[in-house]
Amino acid sequence: MAVTADDLTPAEHALYLAALSNGGHLAAPPAAGPGADSGADSAALAGLLARGLFAPGAAGYAAVDPRAAGDRLAAGLRGEATRLLVRAENLPDALAPLTAAYDAAHQGPESHHVEGRDAIRHRISQLLAECQEELLTAQPGPHWAVTLEPALSQDLPLLMTGRRMRTIYQPAARRRPAVVEYAGAVTRHGSRIRLLDEPFDRTIIVDRSTAVVSARSDHGAAAFITDRATVAALVAVFERDWSRAAAVDWSATPHRAATRITGLLARGLTQGAIATRLGLSERTVAAHIARLRDRHGAQTLFQLGWRMRGEGDG
Repeated sequence: MAVTADDLTPAEHALYLAALSNGGHLAAPPAAGPGADSGADSAALAGLLARGLFAPGAAGYAAVDPRAAGDRLAAGLRGEATRLLVRAENLPDALAPLTAAYDAAHQGPESHHVEGRDAIRHRISQLLAECQEELLTAQPGPHWAVTLEPALSQDLPLLMTGRRMRTIYQPAARRRPAVVEYAGAVTRHGSRIRLLDEPFDRTIIVDRSTAVVSARSDHGAAAFITDRATVAALVAVFERDWSRAAAVDWSATPHRAATRITGLLARGLTQGAIATRLGLSERTVAAHIARLRDRHGAQTLFQLGWRMRGEGDG
């Protein structure tokens, strides 16, 4: 690391000014006045010599013009900056063997299959961490409540760092409180979610370069595809479906969660059971129940359920 002049200590600054007041000369070694710390003066002198602000002379030390010292220090910094830039330019080549090994292990030439839900989720998490621009997802099917909580923890950081997201659901998603809660959260940060009332396949496309599709009907295996022509064809299918899908104002639908909670409370379910049934957090359910208690003047869940008989939607 080059020595710089922009971090002079108070002792170095004072010693340089003392030399100037003495005609630009400093006796050797520095004289210690009453109460002075000769060790600190010696350290200050060493620092000024290292920066080129003092030069040894016949009778001690002479103060050097800071402009000349600054030019030398600046030249050293520029040289160090050049060395760092060269290292930065060479870094991809230095990591090339590791990059090739990573690609061989995770991507393969065109596609590879991953077995098991945990392994699939792990590989998708890796892809999302590498996403640079855009995530496209088509998500039919009944597995929303299981997957939305980890999805939210992955998707919000993507959106908050400028990446784009578009998702297609089927209309049944609008009746799922967990989906409504997730959609409201991500659309507030720029995600776009539409509903398509026709069959489509589960697909994830990252940066239009890697696609993930189900490889078995039970979604226990997935194909990770990097072949450009195949990925381009899947992007075209997504764009076709997106153009036919309907936009939804997800901010206008959270009341559905309260409606479902009301119905389940009237049927005698506990707070924990309701959270599990609807795929919501217990904190969300507790907040809804607190508002219902206030509305009905109930002190306990039993009282609340009794007073709400006939209001539930079954």
